[in-house]
Amino acid sequence: PPRSTLFPYTTLFRSRVGKRAVAIPSGVTASVDGQTIKMKGPKGNLELVLPNEVVIKMDKSSIKVDPRDETKRARSMWGTSRSLVSNLVTGVTKGFERKLEITGVGYRAAVQGKNLQIALGFSHDVVYAIPNGITIATPKPTEVVITGTDCQKVGQVAAEIRGYRPPEPYKGKGVRYSDERIFRKEGKKK
Repeated sequence: PPRSTLFPYTTLFRSRVGKRAVAIPSGVTASVDGQTIKMKGPKGNLELVLPNEVVIKMDKSSIKVDPRDETKRARSMWGTSRSLVSNLVTGVTKGFERKLEITGVGYRAAVQGKNLQIALGFSHDVVYAIPNGITIATPKPTEVVITGTDCQKVGQVAAEIRGYRPPEPYKGKGVRYSDERIFRKEGKKK
């Protein structure tokens, strides 16, 4: 018999992430309007528009995401959408944080007003304009802490700053994530 009759999609492809409902903690208000979810919490307000392939169901204490039909795209957007909704809840309650470390002689960073000024061995300092909704702190000259409510924005800002001078494999100089492990190479032998 054909494979489709042996394993129907309904039993074979169930998203383990998508099945779980997202709990709404106390102090957070959520509203659903069509495909748009708005959340308000102690850290601020966030809004998210989910794709048409998923259906959002909300009751008093949780939000559930289900696929609209059994297409491949709907199933792939199911778990993704649930994770995005979960990130909204985390963002308005705790917020997100990413740490960067700067390694290299004379490499340092400092926040000046609405800009982050980084010395990375170029002929001039790199001046990075801090976007709205993001807070950047430099507890040490070689450490940059990026915080915000939007997970995607925090990650994007961290990636852009790291992109100015990614870590090189010989001496490990450059900007790296605090939890990043750099594959080191051995230099030429005489």
